[in-house]
Amino acid sequence: MRKSAFFSLIFSFLFCFSATIRAAENDYVVRCIAFYNLENLFDTVHDEGKNDFEYLPDGGMHWTPIKYEHKLHNLAYAISQFGLDKSPLGAVCVGVAEVENKGCLDDLVKQPELADRNYQPILLEGPDRRGVDVGFLYNPSFFTPVGKPIGYELKAHYADGGVVKTRLQLLVSGYLKDDKGLVRDKIHVIVCHWPSRYGGEEASRPTRDTAAMLTKHICDSLYGRDPRAKIIVMGDLNDDPYNHSCAEVLNAKKNREDVTPQGFFNTMWQRLDRGIGSLAYNGSWNLFDQIIISEPLLNEQRTNTAWSYWQPEIFNKKFLTYQEGKDKGTPMRTHKGGVWTDGFSDHYPTMIYLIKQK
Repeated sequence: MRKSAFFSLIFSFLFCFSATIRAAENDYVVRCIAFYNLENLFDTVHDEGKNDFEYLPDGGMHWTPIKYEHKLHNLAYAISQFGLDKSPLGAVCVGVAEVENKGCLDDLVKQPELADRNYQPILLEGPDRRGVDVGFLYNPSFFTPVGKPIGYELKAHYADGGVVKTRLQLLVSGYLKDDKGLVRDKIHVIVCHWPSRYGGEEASRPTRDTAAMLTKHICDSLYGRDPRAKIIVMGDLNDDPYNHSCAEVLNAKKNREDVTPQGFFNTMWQRLDRGIGSLAYNGSWNLFDQIIISEPLLNEQRTNTAWSYWQPEIFNKKFLTYQEGKDKGTPMRTHKGGVWTDGFSDHYPTMIYLIKQK
């Protein structure tokens, strides 16, 4: 190919790409829906029955009110930036993980960086050994919950017979609205934090497979009531998109053309194929923070009355990232080697964008 033809091809591609972006911004309403593992958002007061001793002023992390306030400020600023590149509203819904109690979420949404969003927090206490839970924040101007949130408890055992005490899977259903605040389309969000890889990936795999079965059961129940249910599964799954729990048990596909009716599409898989992850371990990237959507949301015709999937994002912004040292280029966490570093989280946030015609 001649050089002039090559540059012409590149220019045409970039023009079409930019035109697509402009069309989405000018002809469509955009909504950002995000997930963020908040990495040990504990307050400084002991909760009866919870193993929160490490995060007390006299605990191993020397977790003081000043450190807690810094953590809240950092997380609030990060959340305030979600989605702004494509929507001035930011994220209208945010699933979260590793939160000690609802009081922590109450403190988070009151931070100055988030106060004008009026986020409403949802959290149901579960049986996790460490006392952390998943939660959900929503902007009531653009999302209206229907019914009560439901927490599904995982019933599983380790290979040695021990009971798996892990986070609930939180189901929140509601209507996603347009800019005029009108009710438009019902979606179901399942926020998960599947069991960890403690003891090794292979040894702990059955617990996450069982967690995936529970998630699949919730989805099947929603499909049973509405064959065109729009479902978003989000969370720290402690597995990558290609692992057995996600690719086989939940059967979430990498390519949208492989998604069959009442199937699932993993919005993050192709990102990982490009070497983009949400957390780093021993110099390698993983993408545990996944967002998986149901087929109706993927293939919904783009009209002015229904929301459909547009694109994903891993929110790996510079301000969330170490800029020097051996951890350069990875998420800036709250503690490093037990030392407080006044960071954000050891996970990057992930998000998807939904659109509908104006």
